[in-house]
Amino acid sequence: MSDQDMHCANDELISVAQNDNSSHIAGSSQADQAIDGMHSSFGAVDGMYSNSGAVDMFDYSSGSNSKSKLLQQPVTGMDAGASSWPNLGSGSVLSVPNEAASRNRTRMEYTPVERFTNDFKNGRFHRQSKSSLSTSIGQPLKPTPEFKTQTSVGAGLRVVYGNFTTIDWIHDSTKERSRISNLHKLAGIWGIIVRFWDAGQTWVLILTIGAITGWLAGFIDISEQWLSDIRNGYCSAGFYLNKRFCCWLTPDTRAISSVPNINTYLMLFAVHFQGPGKCIEWVQWSIPSGEYWPWGVEYLCYIITAIIFAVTSAILVKQYAPYAAGSGIPEVKTILGGFVIRNFLGVWTLVVKCLGLVLSVASGLSVGKEGPLVHVACCVGNILSSFVKKYRHNEAKRRGLLSAACAAGVSVAFGAPIGGVLFSLEEVSYYFPYKTMWRSFFMAMIAAISLQLVNPFRTGKLVLFQVTYNRDWHFFELPFFILLGILGGFYGAFFIRLNIMYNSFRKTGWLKEWAIPEVAVVALFTSLLSFPFTFLRENSAELVSNLFRECSEVETDSYGLCNASQIGTIIPLLLLAALLKILLTVITFGMRIPAGIFLPSMAIGAYVGRALGIAVQSWQRIMPDLWIFTSCKRASAGAECVTPGTYAMVGAAASLAGVTRMSVSLTVIMFELTGALSYVLPIMITALVAKWVSDIYGKHGIYECLITLNGYPFLNPNEEYTHTTSAANLMTRLEDIETISATGHTMGSLEELLASTKVKGFPVVKPQGSLTIGYIGRAELQFAIEKAKAESDVVGNSLGIFTDMLALDDSLPAIDFRQWVDYTPVKIHPKFPIDMLVELFKKMGLRYVLVTRNGQLLGIITKKDILRDS
Repeated sequence: MSDQDMHCANDELISVAQNDNSSHIAGSSQADQAIDGMHSSFGAVDGMYSNSGAVDMFDYSSGSNSKSKLLQQPVTGMDAGASSWPNLGSGSVLSVPNEAASRNRTRMEYTPVERFTNDFKNGRFHRQSKSSLSTSIGQPLKPTPEFKTQTSVGAGLRVVYGNFTTIDWIHDSTKERSRISNLHKLAGIWGIIVRFWDAGQTWVLILTIGAITGWLAGFIDISEQWLSDIRNGYCSAGFYLNKRFCCWLTPDTRAISSVPNINTYLMLFAVHFQGPGKCIEWVQWSIPSGEYWPWGVEYLCYIITAIIFAVTSAILVKQYAPYAAGSGIPEVKTILGGFVIRNFLGVWTLVVKCLGLVLSVASGLSVGKEGPLVHVACCVGNILSSFVKKYRHNEAKRRGLLSAACAAGVSVAFGAPIGGVLFSLEEVSYYFPYKTMWRSFFMAMIAAISLQLVNPFRTGKLVLFQVTYNRDWHFFELPFFILLGILGGFYGAFFIRLNIMYNSFRKTGWLKEWAIPEVAVVALFTSLLSFPFTFLRENSAELVSNLFRECSEVETDSYGLCNASQIGTIIPLLLLAALLKILLTVITFGMRIPAGIFLPSMAIGAYVGRALGIAVQSWQRIMPDLWIFTSCKRASAGAECVTPGTYAMVGAAASLAGVTRMSVSLTVIMFELTGALSYVLPIMITALVAKWVSDIYGKHGIYECLITLNGYPFLNPNEEYTHTTSAANLMTRLEDIETISATGHTMGSLEELLASTKVKGFPVVKPQGSLTIGYIGRAELQFAIEKAKAESDVVGNSLGIFTDMLALDDSLPAIDFRQWVDYTPVKIHPKFPIDMLVELFKKMGLRYVLVTRNGQLLGIITKKDILRDS
């Protein structure tokens, strides 16, 4: 590989913390102790922020409030001024003995500081012609000024984060602040132009992500509806038309369609229907078979298409994008928490997610497309952000954009832009600063507008089950709404427990080797069960739409929901459908296909809610003079007092709250679905009751349980951790961890250390007393060694340099690792309480902390240790 190619690779792999003011560690024991003491008080903890913005240290050790323990004698015997000195830390003053008094001593009789002073004065460190000291990228060290720049590394350099690792929030935030600072240093018209372009890039990117998300959602809606209808028949006017489109734009109705409004759509729908479910242009599969077992042919086509669609979706996932399976929300939450999962938000995942989602929903399986749309939106955001440099090279900044993308996904899933913003804040985002809220709001709005322009249902609605209620609720209905909340809470706890048990078996048992056959069997079972049962045959969106609607808005009551004479039959059928739907959802959610849980849960709650609403309505009709129905007498003549559709809507909210533990965002989403401000209070009460009841059996919703099942390193920012122990009881002790001595390591010993361990990083300590110098990540150490071997003539006995205070013999080759060392890791005292430490990990996104006393390393605590103890 040429030097030019290697440097190009370097530009792509190295993430540099641009900070010229970061302090470097000193090499002598006196300087080490002094730097360990240079921390101001931070509440009950001694700590400070370094110039780079990274937390320097937390220490309870005695004397930690002392600003400096350095001796204050003036520096003497130096030919060069202070500018010739390497950066030894802010405010450092060296104690140098009188030159005449030390003239007769040998070199090894000097203290380390004295030895460094004399070596520096005699030019030992900058003989460029003879020096074999190389940087980690294989370049020889320059004379003194460049040497000084090399030592000012602060938190160190970073390579691109590896797969299944955690990002360094502090480093990335510091890098972004440095970038903004450099932008503001640009003066004149050019500076204004550059800053305007930098700000405009973000808003253009947000607009593009929102627009594409809306268009993709429209494509998924139209395609899924067409495939769902193909299972029952085809359009004679055009095979590419679904049933709804087939029965609209024909020659007999073009005059009517010239005025596009909701009444026009209802007229178009009525003109082309002859009786319930009969359309002139729509041909059922049973018609070509004539009189020969027509019902059986239709049943067979229904089963075959279900299996074909579901298996095709599973094959796409297995062969091209395994990460496209499931809803994607648990993984999105983990990624927004700082974990790196490569390819989960990639191009192939986006393509397979869209195509597989269309097929899996159209197959009639008990799945929804609302949750996966969040994954789709995040894929779009991740792909497009990779074209903008400031997002491509900063993972923490990119996650703010992905939080906004989550809002856009919910916006197009439910037609609820404001609910999408609150969903991102409440359910998925780890950090949600003020600017992210505005970006989320703008992106959710653009996504909703884009979907509105597509108009996938030709009704002007963003989602199929969007309804409007014209009647208010009565106070006597409140206990029934609370009852729905209780039932929704029990359902949520019951469903989570069953589904996690089944998914655990699917993950560890023999079923994991039969992913595609499992999908085929479940599709066969679902279609066999659903076709004869009217309440299971329709897809979930159509079903929920019919359950939500008022009887006065229904043109054809194909379900018999508004037939008062069939109440004794409808209520048991609705309850039976709810039980069967629970069974189908338990065994379906978690299969290796794109699948969501929102709509199936809403359908289950809508079944129960509609059944309860019909029962209450019948009770009021039978006993209208009962005292609890007094408020009904004030209603207008001929108007219904009880609206069963509102019970279905409240029941859907209750079941969804029980499964996901959503509250505020769910209330706003349901309000935006119905547009009825008066129903906000019943929805709020029902959602809170459902959450309280389900919390009795476990604090975590379905997504948190799946995160735990999959073993993702996620600290829930909304969860309180109660611990009574200290850091000393949780840390991995010094004798059980691998450390790197600042001196004495060679290239061969470092490679052997990497080969014999799997840890993500190593504390750097002084050889005597284990005084802490810093921390170097495994990826950085490995990258530095590989680059040095590729670009210089280092050998196995080449020395590794991790600190400035080291006198070198010119004949010894050496590799400079100083720029890769984090000299400002977070340090805590062994008595530091664990509950406060958990808050540090959550609020600051830490990956590890070092446990020290008086600068001496005692142990280390990682994020996995916190999760294991939680």
